[in-house]
Amino acid sequence: MTTVAVNGLRLHVERAEHAGSGPPLLLLHGFTGSGASWAPQLETFRHHFDVVAVDLIGHGRSDAPAGPERYRIESAVADLVALLDTLAIARAAVLGYSMGGRVALHLALAAPERLSALVLESASPGIDDPVERAARVRSDEALAVRIERDGVEAFVDEWERIPLFASQARLPAEVWERQRAQRLATSATGLANSLRGMGAGAMAPVGARLGELAMPVLLVVGELDVKYVALGHDMVAAIPNARLAVVPDAGHTVHLEQPAAFEQIVLGFLEDVTAGSIG
Repeated sequence: MTTVAVNGLRLHVERAEHAGSGPPLLLLHGFTGSGASWAPQLETFRHHFDVVAVDLIGHGRSDAPAGPERYRIESAVADLVALLDTLAIARAAVLGYSMGGRVALHLALAAPERLSALVLESASPGIDDPVERAARVRSDEALAVRIERDGVEAFVDEWERIPLFASQARLPAEVWERQRAQRLATSATGLANSLRGMGAGAMAPVGARLGELAMPVLLVVGELDVKYVALGHDMVAAIPNARLAVVPDAGHTVHLEQPAAFEQIVLGFLEDVTAGSIG
């Protein structure tokens, strides 16, 4: 593990001590998570890739600045490009979950030359309808204010009960508790400002630009997550070189709910990319 300074920000990064045993793979977690969110996958992935798991701004052990503007998705993308430069990684496969998937998608559009492949787990290209987007901004701001007022534990209690995560009630107790501990370790400032800067309402929608993605793309969704299954079908139809994997008996967080199936799907796709059978 290490701390990398980029653009005046300190990002916490997990990377194997003997990096370079395979092609680079950058992992981007979701809202309330950290690089440690990928713990179920790290050992498997490290047998095949030079894995870099980063705590995004405001999360885990990375800095959580006071100013919401620093959290905008464009800044997060610039930070990741600077991180790749600092780590001397010219190109990487990028795997992003939920909020991290939105960041990964914007990275792929802003710096396509830095990606060998893109894997999006339960990720959205944003909200096209301006009225719906404005409503989401208002609801995210109200949630940010509650986080700052009531604290992280009260927020996590509320967050764990939202319908999006209903299927997680079946997770093994130790997996649930590990995820909860990661959420509780995030600062109120970081969570609130991430909503303001990287929330689905705050980010510019990029659905109209999906056709620009030239690298191989894998979309992974859980079959119980009906909204994102529909989004996945829409996105795979718009991306020139894309696959869609709908994982049975999984909800929004596929990598926690069905880790073995998730790993098999992702590894199979990335091995095909490495072998040149897709690209």
